Amino acid sequence: MRFLISGGAGFLGSHLIDSINGEIVIVDDFSTAKYFQAKSNIKVIREKIERFDTTEKYDVVIHLASRPSPEDYMQYPVETALSNSLGTYRMLEIARKSDAIFIYSSSSEIYGDAEIIPTPEDYWGKVNPIGMRSCYDESKRFSEALAMSYYREYGLDVRIQRPFNVYGPRLREDGSYGRVISRFIVQALRGENITIYGDGNQTRSFLYVSDWVEATLKMIYTNGIKGQVFNIGSDKETKIIDLARMILKITGSKSNIVFLPPREDDPRRRAADIKKAKELLKWEPKISLEEGLTRTINWFRSVIS
Repeated sequence: MRFLISGGAGFLGSHLIDSINGEIVIVDDFSTAKYFQAKSNIKVIREKIERFDTTEKYDVVIHLASRPSPEDYMQYPVETALSNSLGTYRMLEIARKSDAIFIYSSSSEIYGDAEIIPTPEDYWGKVNPIGMRSCYDESKRFSEALAMSYYREYGLDVRIQRPFNVYGPRLREDGSYGRVISRFIVQALRGENITIYGDGNQTRSFLYVSDWVEATLKMIYTNGIKGQVFNIGSDKETKIIDLARMILKITGSKSNIVFLPPREDDPRRRAADIKKAKELLKWEPKISLEEGLTRTINWFRSVIS
């Protein structure tokens, strides 16, 4: 099989390609990639996905390209919105001309400040369309709408996933790219203050990257799921303050926890209703948060100074 993967050099893409058998073409501008290592069966094209075009045909087209870190996408809102609009259109057109399976990696952010926890796929969301986060969550919502339009008008085999806070080795930790787990881990290992936005009582549900890969492979190879949307995450809520304490315990760090002003429009709670994924994909997470954090911490010990 031939695979085209946008954003394949990023955190998620780098793990996915380790588990795919076939000919793989990656399109990535390397604006957020850090720990990618190319392999012999992979062709790498350095290009922004919103500018990419090809006449080659593929069996599976996977659109991962995006800036997922809040600090990063708020710093580059135009680039973020374009990768999830024009970039999605480009990838959909390639999939349509190839008659390929199209998998779009959306986000739990499309739910916004959800009023139903755990949140099911049929919840419409509560988002601010002009807020600081809108470049990301609204462009993800648009991409889902565009993908479903291709499914309804052209019969394209569209399959949408909504990942919930995936983490693990290779999750970038530096500058505006660092997300909550990688930032906390590196701060703890270096003895720096653990910085929490808000009071720490906001919750997230965290998914270890190998569980995400397994779910994505099931989405590729499962029959009869054309036009379906799946939450790919955990149904267990974790307070951010408890996450920080868990990382301090595992690392043995003496870092202090300090609190910063809350981010604008930061969702208060998040957890995934995964009944649909359990039923149709026969999938559910296997790696506990403590085990996943331990694996991730051990990896970061080996790469940071």
